[in-house]
Amino acid sequence: MNYYYITGTSRGIGKALAELLLKDPSNNVIGISRTRSIEHAKYRHFHLDLTDVNATADFKFEIHANAKKIVLINNAGSMGFIKPVGKLNSAVIIKNYTLNLIAPSVLTNAFIECYDTSDAEKIILNISSGAGKKPVDGWAVYCASKAGIDMFSQVVNAEQKIRIENPETDIHGGFKIFSIAPGVVNTTMQDEIRKASKDDFSRLEDFIDYKKNNTLLEPEAVSQKFVHLLSDTNNIKEILSSLKDYELQ
Repeated sequence: MNYYYITGTSRGIGKALAELLLKDPSNNVIGISRTRSIEHAKYRHFHLDLTDVNATADFKFEIHANAKKIVLINNAGSMGFIKPVGKLNSAVIIKNYTLNLIAPSVLTNAFIECYDTSDAEKIILNISSGAGKKPVDGWAVYCASKAGIDMFSQVVNAEQKIRIENPETDIHGGFKIFSIAPGVVNTTMQDEIRKASKDDFSRLEDFIDYKKNNTLLEPEAVSQKFVHLLSDTNNIKEILSSLKDYELQ
């Protein structure tokens, strides 16, 4: 059996991923979010506010004795208010760093600790963003938090390589980790971006045009690519990459 832990399953990419994975009877999905929007015999839900540091730290992964594959998908994220630094709300800064960077770091740490001795294939997928590779005005916290999750993923990968190079300490097999940007997806985050003020965000018209010209990717199409890559991680070229680098076979 395969077990997929996915954050942010109430809507968008997280929900689409969960629903697609549940079409395979060998998959079990465990959703982690504040609200539940999926009903399925092989879906379990943990009501968790990932902006609550203490609640996130208390979350416990479960032992799955029959697991062939165990996957953690850190998908939940938020843009927050789109404003230049100096006009941001301090509480929102803290909340968005917590959701976008601290929560996935804490969950990844707990995931590795829990399944360190499991013989299953163990994968961590962080949903990144092109915004973590280049600065976008008005998006300081989002850009910085996505850059942070990219670097965090690279460090975890480096640690796993060291482990593999010392086989006497790697009896059960290490963890694979990837940070992949999905592209510009038709989610509620895009709705929030289009409501920004031109004075606070110079690229507002670009994002309005993405919607107007139907160039936004749909969550279902994005999820198909992610599921395809997770079915055989040998197809993933780099620790950091973008879905646009891959074509479905």
